[in-house]
Amino acid sequence: MIRRAPVNLWIGGALVAMMTAIALLSLVWTPYDHTLLDIPAKFAAPSAEHWLGTDQLGRDVVSLLMAASVNSLTVAFVAVGLGGAIGTLLGLAASAWGGWVEAIVMRLVDLGFAFPALLFAIMLAAAFGPSLSNAILAIAFINIPVFARVARGAANQIWTRDFVLAGQAAGMGRAALTRDHILPNIAAPIIVQATIEFAVAILAEAALSYLGLGAQPPMPSWGRMLSEAQTLMYLAPELAIYPGLCIILAVLGFGLLGDGLRDVTDPRLARTRA
Repeated sequence: MIRRAPVNLWIGGALVAMMTAIALLSLVWTPYDHTLLDIPAKFAAPSAEHWLGTDQLGRDVVSLLMAASVNSLTVAFVAVGLGGAIGTLLGLAASAWGGWVEAIVMRLVDLGFAFPALLFAIMLAAAFGPSLSNAILAIAFINIPVFARVARGAANQIWTRDFVLAGQAAGMGRAALTRDHILPNIAAPIIVQATIEFAVAILAEAALSYLGLGAQPPMPSWGRMLSEAQTLMYLAPELAIYPGLCIILAVLGFGLLGDGLRDVTDPRLARTRA
């Protein structure tokens, strides 16, 4: 039952849309080249020429923030997409075949949840070297158990439905039933979970970049901007405030969007609030 969209869905959608639009715009235009160094103009105050001023190397802060949004979105979509695809397949397999398949998958899921997600991502990124691609793989890896558990739980409920039992009676195999009936009917909770995990991925990417394990120079990153600004807090605190606000707004946007989608699509919430 689809209900009227709640406020958090509208606010989250607006924030995500704004961030996406800025990221797409930065692919074709930024006020300045974000790699351009202008040492004589370092720590310039906000002005018509530099809307948010410049950093310690004379780089335009607005250009850096815009270019960094591309990396954050890229990491979020690729990492969550990769981890979500693998985790969903594992969860579907566990639900469809049960037995030893389910036992192995769920023990691996439990093992994945045994480690703090961000700490595990830091360990993986540190082990394989600092780079954006390794950060993506590390964040994707920590998403696999999340989606496996969500997919298995949602699929278990669908396997008891009459149309699935009718398909079994008609001779459809478990793989065909999973493809044609189970997966389409668990798409909503998977999409909602993916939206929430986008926020976690952006936060994880910022943390990895802050520690020097994410995007490497000259590729911009909100996390690395924070790291570079931490020694300049008394001289230019705004250099830490700007990327920090970007991270907060991005995480808040995806979090509210995920909560709003859950409120709209979850039939249990629809019944309790009807």
